[in-house]
Amino acid sequence: MGVNVYASATEDGSDGNSGQGGNSAVTIDCPDVGSKLTDVPEQASPEVARELALLDEQIAEAYRRLQESAESVRQDADFADNAVMNPLKEKRGATIQRIAEAIDRAGDRPEGLEDLAACTLRANDDQADEGADGNGDENQNGDQVGGDQNGGGDQQGDQGQQGNGGQAGNGPVAADYADINAVQPTRQTPDPSSGPSRGTFATSCGVNANGVFNSDNVIVAPGVTNGAHHFHDYVGNQSNDAFASDDDLANADTSCADQGDKSTYYWPVLRLQNGNQEQDAQKPGGGIEGNAGEIVTPKEVTLTFVGNPREKVTAMPRLLRVITGDAKAFVNGTANANASWSCTGFEDRQLKDKYPICPSGSDVVRTFRFQSCWDGSNIDSANHRTHVAFASADGTCPNGFKAVPQLVQRIVYDVDAPSLQDGGKTTPLFAVDSFPEQLHKPVTDHGDFINVFDEDLMGEMVDCINDGRTCGAGNGGGDNGGDNGGADNGGGSDNGGNGDNGGGADNGGSGDGGNADNGNGNAGNGSGEGTQEPSQAPEQPATTEPADTEPAAGGNGAGGASATAAPRVYTKPSPKAATSAPAASGGEIGSPATAAPAATPEQSQTPAGTGADTTVPGGTEPQAVQGGLAETGANLWPAAAGGLLVIAGFGVLFRNARRKY
Repeated sequence: MGVNVYASATEDGSDGNSGQGGNSAVTIDCPDVGSKLTDVPEQASPEVARELALLDEQIAEAYRRLQESAESVRQDADFADNAVMNPLKEKRGATIQRIAEAIDRAGDRPEGLEDLAACTLRANDDQADEGADGNGDENQNGDQVGGDQNGGGDQQGDQGQQGNGGQAGNGPVAADYADINAVQPTRQTPDPSSGPSRGTFATSCGVNANGVFNSDNVIVAPGVTNGAHHFHDYVGNQSNDAFASDDDLANADTSCADQGDKSTYYWPVLRLQNGNQEQDAQKPGGGIEGNAGEIVTPKEVTLTFVGNPREKVTAMPRLLRVITGDAKAFVNGTANANASWSCTGFEDRQLKDKYPICPSGSDVVRTFRFQSCWDGSNIDSANHRTHVAFASADGTCPNGFKAVPQLVQRIVYDVDAPSLQDGGKTTPLFAVDSFPEQLHKPVTDHGDFINVFDEDLMGEMVDCINDGRTCGAGNGGGDNGGDNGGADNGGGSDNGGNGDNGGGADNGGSGDGGNADNGNGNAGNGSGEGTQEPSQAPEQPATTEPADTEPAAGGNGAGGASATAAPRVYTKPSPKAATSAPAASGGEIGSPATAAPAATPEQSQTPAGTGADTTVPGGTEPQAVQGGLAETGANLWPAAAGGLLVIAGFGVLFRNARRKY
């Protein structure tokens, strides 16, 4: 078995390895036991979680063994089975038996788990032959990436599938990227003009500039060090590790501007495969498990909670756990995948299983739209999924589920388009951290959230969203009041978990935050803004590092074209020049993006004071600026004239009366 897979993966004569070792053309595909466990008694949960984490460790060890033994596998047809796959099956069988026994002691023994012990070798040739437009359908020139971006004009296509294995030899490869210019704008349902919960609440928690990382996952593997086998960025709660209790999270410090938000937001780090070694280079979860290269700090992070187009939202329960996406989607399939990749200025085009090649001046964007329906009872579930759900296309939650605020998380990176023609040697490849056997595939991207809002602040969020207002520290710290124009801020059509449509393809973080500057992401220095962008993430205000930022057009502190206050986002200055603003997106969150072309600089940059219409199709219309002096005089002069006539009339009557006497 092993030699056949290796032979097919390297039949072009390549050894499939341009990294530090191993063969990125082959991986290990094991059934996901955790996803099959939908009912685990509470008393059995700790033991089951530990055993599930052990299964992940066994796969990681087997994959390392496979990499180290690549030459032996090619020479001996039975080596992979005898030295790697059969021992893995035996270890998994024993671990799965312990899981079944732990559940059996407290409840009903699950059936069929023993059938999940065997794993297979899998050639990494799936995505090279499928539509490299990232949408999993037909090929739309997505295979031909890197041409005019990298100066070489080479057509990559299936060539190079074995030609670059990333810094650690386990991916990414050229076929994991697609030119955003070759991706078609995604179809989208019309934006609803009204709804019961159209408001937005934005929280502002930084970009992890202080470098809080670990390879734990307290949701999936509590009490297990390196339970994720890849490193996470953390913003918000500063005490999240494998051993954090609910009390630890509740009493922790927070990086959020509003100290009432101690929630924890985390996602796999993005790395440049540039040969640099981070402090985790020789640690589990880092270089030892194929996660190598320079960790990139996000340029900006926007965390926006939105509503539902069909019903008012209810408060999230405290300590609710939500995972969106699937860290094992490369081998599990896309049933739970929810990756969404794009470029600033092109966010009407979303990629599901490809990293974007962005043009000069445009930044890489990854967007997560979390589940927006809650079962009304549980803050977690055995497989960490069934207690929450995505709404249907029209915003309807499943029977028995309640609509809750939907977290839309948008992360922007200032990274250059990699040079695919030379495997990233000139300009390095970038990729997310992953389980070793997942080969850094973009489809494995995922996000995690634990709600640790205090009750009062959560109540403010719910009221804000249900009243159609724009609120929160991420919106400049205030409540802008009023109606935000009927744009769909809600969680409608958030089909995020349905195959490759996971999470939808609309902006969900509103492009580049409402200004035309894709370079620095700042809309000014706090009190003036440029053009209002779509409602999923209102326009961006000053960075928390004003000394290092430059204001964008219309943002000089004296007021901009829109009177609506902008969200506070943490940004890092960028040397890139602005080329275009994000295309407007409307529609329901989680649905495909509007099939509208990306806005050009001429269309999107509206200088302050020009009087241009700042309404963005499908987005929040700016509230009217009322009370100007000229307008006030125009409205009051008739009343003033009438008053003078009344006074004159009284004067005439008075004089006539005096004549009589």
